Amino acid sequence: MSEVSVYVIANLIVTEAEHYRVYEKGFFPLLKKYGGSFITFDDSPVHLEGFSPREGRMIMFTFPSEQAATDWYADPDYQALSEHRRAGTRLESLTMVHGLPPRT
Repeated sequence: MSEVSVYVIANLIVTEAEHYRVYEKGFFPLLKKYGGSFITFDDSPVHLEGFSPREGRMIMFTFPSEQAATDWYADPDYQALSEHRRAGTRLESLTMVHGLPPRT
């Protein structure tokens, strides 16, 4: 069975821009280290139905596998960097969504 890509969706509210900028600067090299790719972000998402996040930034990125995403999140360098995210934002959610398996 081949690996299935995963997508990570974060919803956060920036409360201290200086801390968050430190996080953003260090985020991309660690994302690439695990084969991840940034997809997009939106500070004004349009909610169409159901539960709506109250506010904040929606961020989407992807990894080639669940293992790569798990390794990225557990990386000690990422965890140290994420202290800046924790100091500079209120995280509403961080969700991993599995992609579709390849068609055979």
